Amino acid sequence: MTGREERVARAALTRIGEPGDEAMNRWLDRYGAVETLKAFGSDSPLPGASRTRWAGLRQRARGLDPEADLAAIGALGGRFVCPDDTEWPSQLDDLGDGRPVGLWVRGRASLRMWALRSVAVVGSRACTDYGAHMAATLGSSLASRGWTVVSGAAYGVDGAAHSGALAVEGATVAVLACGVDMAYPPGNGELIRRIGEQGLLVAELPPGDHPTRSRFVLRNRVIAALTRGTVVVEAELRSGSLVTARRALGLGRLTMGVPGPVTSGLSAGVHQLLRGEGIVVTDAAEIVELVGAIGELAPERRGPMVPRDLLSPEAARVLEALPARGALGIEAVARAAALAEDRALVRLQELRSLGFLERIGDRWQLARSANQHTNR
Repeated sequence: MTGREERVARAALTRIGEPGDEAMNRWLDRYGAVETLKAFGSDSPLPGASRTRWAGLRQRARGLDPEADLAAIGALGGRFVCPDDTEWPSQLDDLGDGRPVGLWVRGRASLRMWALRSVAVVGSRACTDYGAHMAATLGSSLASRGWTVVSGAAYGVDGAAHSGALAVEGATVAVLACGVDMAYPPGNGELIRRIGEQGLLVAELPPGDHPTRSRFVLRNRVIAALTRGTVVVEAELRSGSLVTARRALGLGRLTMGVPGPVTSGLSAGVHQLLRGEGIVVTDAAEIVELVGAIGELAPERRGPMVPRDLLSPEAARVLEALPARGALGIEAVARAAALAEDRALVRLQELRSLGFLERIGDRWQLARSANQHTNR
């Protein structure tokens, strides 16, 4: 687990470097976050930085308040996740020197757990009705099968995929090119708000940071690395979605495409992808057959993933030990869950942090939302 000083330093570094800054990651590997941050107080550049670039980075390093950023994400019910944290998705390490310095995460679920069974659905912002229909259908069908739908919350295919997952109360993650407190694009503000409440918002950039063209491109590498596979639904020959798909290919991930009319320029990029290493898919069952475990040739239909599905067995037992009404003390909870009191207390605190429980003095009871999850 990352120490407090290291965490604060990494939070500060997300304001200094741009996403995917390979030199920054090499400095982190060599010196650690604390010493790297201190180095910006000197005129002498660290290895690999020109004096011009170093001056620009030092300019950004002035007047930083990472504690305020950490407080801001906490006020939103979020956190800053570092590479050594248990919530860190280890598949992001496949990006090598281009991996994120850290991730600002908003939402209750565990990013690592949701990413274990995740698929990216990306495509054109100016999609056709066909593209929007296919993206929404894939989003809802994948989520219904217990898969997390990952996209970028943009107009068009991205928004339709997220909306499809939300419609069945499934798991969905939006990887943003701005701070998780920002609604971009503005027209998807309501959608982004719902994802923050029901799913996860993820960003490399700290609260308040705005998107730029380059940040959208860099964001795509996180989508590609985070997921088991990427599905492209409608993309022109020059499309950011194809950048995501090619990055996924380079990382050894499965890359899939939904074919469209051969006369449609919006499907030309997908068809080019399918002429190479991309695989044709037409529905969620075919996607799961490719990215799922052995035996998932004809995936069994299941209900949407809910937060309690991601709990550890111990935490689930503790949650089940609490009655639908009333509160219990630690001794009663430990006895019902067949755990030592110290282990039961750890799980109770974990469940409270996730919003399942409330503490009333020395007794514990289900939160209202936990009652809703229990009844499903």
